[in-house]
Amino acid sequence: MEVFECVSTLSSVRMYDDREAGMDVIRKVIEAGRLAPSAHNDQPWEFVLITDKTRLREMAKYCISGSFISQVSFAVVVLADPDSKWQQIDTTRAAQNMVLTAWSLNLGSCWIGRLDKDGIKNYLNIPAKWDILTVLPFGYFNNKIVPHKKLRKSPEEVFHLNEYGTKIIE
Repeated sequence: MEVFECVSTLSSVRMYDDREAGMDVIRKVIEAGRLAPSAHNDQPWEFVLITDKTRLREMAKYCISGSFISQVSFAVVVLADPDSKWQQIDTTRAAQNMVLTAWSLNLGSCWIGRLDKDGIKNYLNIPAKWDILTVLPFGYFNNKIVPHKKLRKSPEEVFHLNEYGTKIIE
């Protein structure tokens, strides 16, 4: 899948089937996160890969807005180094790399925003030093039941040329 096609079709997936991703697919997804660009090449991230089904089911109680994590093939906890000035932006870039790579491999994902971060840190033995940016679940899904990307705002509503208020597209 070409990059623009990937970006233009990406949709959040919250229902998964029971197909398992192989380690070759998992490695591509997490490698995409590691290869993300970062300010000053700080690479202010680490990733906790979860493939164990019991752990994925247990993670559901810590993923307040993402209990569907219990259905997925694997998940990645994205950690951010709070000592890095650009940690939030850089780790978000890494997370998006993983989501887009997964989508190109026919895996769905959905950024989980509401988390019991302290619970996750305790459960996965994550050192206190790290912030948790998000948890990303990854899994195969039935294309027929996943809604297509919702209508986006029009270009006229979001693009401005040279200054605010000047339309790019007439």
